[in-house]
Amino acid sequence: MKRSPDTRATQPTGTGGFKDPPKKSLGQHFLHDRGVVDMIVQAVDPRPGDRLVEIGPGQGAMTFPLMDRHGSLTAIEFDRDLLQPLQYAAVAHGELTLIHANVLDVDLGALAGDTPIRLVGNLPYNLSSPILFHALDHAAGGASIRDMHFMLQKEVVDRMAAGPGSKVYGRLSVMLQAWCEVTSLFDVGPGAFRPPPKVDSAVVRMVPRAAGSVQIRDRTHFADIVRAAFGQRRKTLRNALGKTLDSAVIVAAGIDPQSRAEQLDVADFNRLANQSAAS
Repeated sequence: MKRSPDTRATQPTGTGGFKDPPKKSLGQHFLHDRGVVDMIVQAVDPRPGDRLVEIGPGQGAMTFPLMDRHGSLTAIEFDRDLLQPLQYAAVAHGELTLIHANVLDVDLGALAGDTPIRLVGNLPYNLSSPILFHALDHAAGGASIRDMHFMLQKEVVDRMAAGPGSKVYGRLSVMLQAWCEVTSLFDVGPGAFRPPPKVDSAVVRMVPRAAGSVQIRDRTHFADIVRAAFGQRRKTLRNALGKTLDSAVIVAAGIDPQSRAEQLDVADFNRLANQSAAS
């Protein structure tokens, strides 16, 4: 059962030398509730030898507790004004490597080297989907990313973890679940942030599937089939995919052409994409 922290019973983390207010243009909502932070650190459970990489450390609410547990961390931060305060405050917690960049421009595989990284982050809600798909590009087979723990808008997490038949099951659900095990961990109320967002948030865990367990032959083709199927989700597959493949291919994949996209699980889409690629 999901647990929503009681933000009234916890103390906010300190802001130290961080004097600039959150920037609305960057979608900044800084986490300050220590009770929520502790739950995230417990979920990540860093161990010796882990390579932790945080996306968007902000004012260090998660950064410094993770460093206290682990000793070192690499953080990717776009806001130049946060770099010096982060580096200054980090001295008391361990070794912090800061990368000033847009995470979408960062080669996560290069950061991993020979050891898969563990990604964490309170992601800006206006960029959550691009960041998720950027991470997904590096997650296949678990060679570059061992796992991911992200804070996101609850609505997005619900979509990520949804199963067939759910009203929120869609392209995002299928694309992420095809490559990762997705688990919604717990919900977080607006009061845990400064300034409070207008929506609830949630923490999600994503663990890349082993390379041998993903039988998708052509990743681009798979993505095209999923996009087309959900592009007109009220239509049957026969109609939604009519311009892409004919009904015989759908039948050959063991799927009823009268089905709708929301009725198919990830394995169904996998068979459909592989069958159509082979036709």
